[in-house]
Amino acid sequence: MRVDDAAFESVFTSLSKREIEVMDLIADGESNGQIARRLFLSEKTVKNHVNRIYAKLGVDSRVTAIGLWRSRHQ
Repeated sequence: MRVDDAAFESVFTSLSKREIEVMDLIADGESNGQIARRLFLSEKTVKNHVNRIYAKLGVDSRVTAIGLWRSRHQ
């Protein structure tokens, strides 16, 4: 594993269990409203999770977050 790979992996391990759940659902194409209903959360709470996920991953869009997430899970 290269140093860059280790740094890249540490970003993913910094996500909380709930953030991982949310990110998995985002990667499955679920909207914030769908995620909220599925996890019994308010849409505002889901939006807060999404914003923290984006900050931790260093991205500013759902598409970019999904691309990173999928590249990690290949």
